[in-house]
Amino acid sequence: MSGEGANEFAKKQGVKVEPDEYFFSQFRYNQWKAISGSDKYALDHSKTDESKHSKKFGTIGAVACDRNGNIAAATSTGGMTNKQFGRVGDSPIIGIGTYANNKTCAISCTGHGEPFIKAVAAYDVSCLMEYKGFSLEKAMNKVVMKKLVKIDGEGGMIGVDAKGNASLIFNSKGMYRGFCSSDGRKDIAIYK
Repeated sequence: MSGEGANEFAKKQGVKVEPDEYFFSQFRYNQWKAISGSDKYALDHSKTDESKHSKKFGTIGAVACDRNGNIAAATSTGGMTNKQFGRVGDSPIIGIGTYANNKTCAISCTGHGEPFIKAVAAYDVSCLMEYKGFSLEKAMNKVVMKKLVKIDGEGGMIGVDAKGNASLIFNSKGMYRGFCSSDGRKDIAIYK
């Protein structure tokens, strides 16, 4: 659901609704002013002179595997400035920006949504694992480094399989990411 239909549904479910002012961000407003009236857009992580001063931006994704091999994925987008009215990006679409299947993997994606939608990115990783027997890392590399690159899809994804193997793959200059396992393995990075 999107637009007024989503608003009406939320009201009927008793979801707390915030006024428009609650969502105001000076950073995003300035970003919009710089490109409004054009057909340009800016992603949540697009560079501007003040982006280094902004502490709140970007997609937040998480994947997890418990001791029983149950896996889960979640994705929250930072969004796109100057997007077409009514646009729904990849993050809220199951199988595109987020996907979890105990038989294969849990995936959370970040990047320019339209190519991820065309690639059915998150679900494609699961399919490569289920139908071709790919490992998590091999499937993610195929989708991110080959399939998305062919259609100018910039971004990446994080993933975990039911055995606890994790992978963090991206084709952009950087991707904020971190990993921690119950046996103490950790990895935190931004660039390659």
